[in-house]
Amino acid sequence: MFTFSLKDFNTFKLNIFAELLILAKTPEIVLNAWQFSQLTNKPFLLLGNGSNILFLNNFSGTVVINRIKGIEYKETLEYWYIHVGAGENWHELIKQTLRKGIFGLENLAMIPGLTGAAPIQNIGAYGLEFQDVCNYVDLLNLQRGKIKRIYCNECDFHYRSSIFKNICKKNFLVTSVGLKLKKKWKPILSYESLNYLCSKTVTAHDIYQKICQIRNKKLPDYRFIGNVGSFFKNPLVNTDTFKSLSALWPEIPYWLIRDNFAKIKISAAWLIEQCNLKGFSYGDAEVYKHQALVLINKNNATPKDIIKLAQHVRQTVGNRFNIWLEPEVTFIGMKGEVNALEVLCDRL
Repeated sequence: MFTFSLKDFNTFKLNIFAELLILAKTPEIVLNAWQFSQLTNKPFLLLGNGSNILFLNNFSGTVVINRIKGIEYKETLEYWYIHVGAGENWHELIKQTLRKGIFGLENLAMIPGLTGAAPIQNIGAYGLEFQDVCNYVDLLNLQRGKIKRIYCNECDFHYRSSIFKNICKKNFLVTSVGLKLKKKWKPILSYESLNYLCSKTVTAHDIYQKICQIRNKKLPDYRFIGNVGSFFKNPLVNTDTFKSLSALWPEIPYWLIRDNFAKIKISAAWLIEQCNLKGFSYGDAEVYKHQALVLINKNNATPKDIIKLAQHVRQTVGNRFNIWLEPEVTFIGMKGEVNALEVLCDRL
C-alpha cells in the first residue's frame, strides 16, 4: 500500500507516495530503518531535502528523511573548523556563519538542499565548489553499523561528482561534514556577474547579497513553483569542439575546468535558449521563462510530463549543436535509482 505522501519531500512537488516514511534525527534511527527493510526485503531510500530528485513512480519501500542536525564551531589562529549535521539546511548554515563573522561560504548561497548532499554532488557556484571548503565527511556504513571519517583528499572530488555519488547508492549515509575556512578571507569574484565588484572593498556580505539577488531573479522558489534547480549539467567539451562552436557562436559562455585542462565547460542554459525553448511546455511541465536550465511543475505535472519535456529539450539541443545534455538530477523508480540518461534516451 502506498500510504505516505512524498509531495512535501521532493521539491518538484510531485504527488508521489511511499509504503513507509521515517524522519530520522539520529544515525541509529536510520540504521534501524535499514535493518527493517532488509528483514522485509523491501527497497530503501535515503532523502535529504529532495531537491535533486525526480520520482518516476510511487516508491515500493521505505523512505528515510535525513534530519540529523547540530552545528559545532572550533577555531585556531588560521582557521575556522565547523562540524555540521547532514540534516542541516545548507543555505541556513551560510546565513549563520555570516552572522558569526565567519566567511568563505557566501558564493554557495541559496543552493537548495541539506548539507549531507553537498559532498555527494560536490556542489558549486560562482567560482567555489564544496571541495574547496571540505575538511572531512562522516559516512555511516549501514551493513556494519559504523561511521568512518573520510578526509577531503580521499573524496575524489570532480565537477558535480565525488566518491560518495556511487558509495551512497550502496547502503552508506553521510551523517555529517567538516568544513575548514581560512580566517584570512579573500573574495572569489571570477564569475562575470561578480567581477565588477572591487576586491579591495567588497565584503562577504556584499557577495552573499548579490548572489541571492541573482538567484532570486533567475530561479523559482520551490515552495511555490516545483523545481529542482538546474535539471541538466553544463556540458564538458574537448578543445577542438569548443573551437568549432566558438567560431560559429563567439558569444557562447564558457569556463575552464580546474582539474581537466583538456575539457571546457559551456553553458547548458545558453544552448537551450538558442533553441528558443524558454516557456516551452509539455503537459504541466515547462522550461522556466527566466532560466532555461530549470524545468518547473506549473501545477499538477506528472513524472511523464517532466520526462517528455526533458527529452524534447535534449533532442532539440542535440540536433542543433550535436551536444547531448546529461541530467544533473537523480531519477528514482519504484525500487530505487535508475539510470537517468537511459530514461531520457528511451522514447516513452
